[in-house]
Amino acid sequence: MSIEEKQQEVIDEFAMFDDWMQRYEYMIELGKSLPLIDEKYKIDENLIKGCQSKVWVHAELDGDKLVFTADSDAIITKGIVAILIRVFSNQHPSEIIEANTKFIDEIGLKEHLSPTRANGLVSMVKQLKMYAVAYQTQLK
Repeated sequence: MSIEEKQQEVIDEFAMFDDWMQRYEYMIELGKSLPLIDEKYKIDENLIKGCQSKVWVHAELDGDKLVFTADSDAIITKGIVAILIRVFSNQHPSEIIEANTKFIDEIGLKEHLSPTRANGLVSMVKQLKMYAVAYQTQLK
C-alpha cells in the first residue's frame, strides 16, 4: 500500500469519530499497537529532539524498504508516532522523502494538540524523513 493510500485510510478512520475525545481515545488505542522499538535502541541518539515527552525512533532497511519502530513514555505521543509509522514504515526511502503530510492537517491533528505536542509532531516527521535521507544514500 502506498503512502498516499495509507494517509487516506487514516483520514477515513478519523472521519468516523464525532469529536476529539473519541479521536484521542482512538490514538491511544493505536499507540498500543505500535511496533515497539527494541530496548537496545532506546538510547539518546534515537530520541526525537523537540518533543516534550520521550520518543525513541529506530529505522532499518528491509530490502529496499525502511522499517520504523518506536516507543514513547506518553500515551498520546505514542499514538501520534504510531500513526506516522503506520504511514511511513515499509516504504522506499525516496517515497518517504517526497511524501507530503497533508493528512495531518486533514484530520485536524496539529490544531488539537498543545503547542509543545504540535512541535513534537513536526520533529517526529522531520526525523522520519532524515532517516529516509540517510538510508537513501546507502541504496545508491
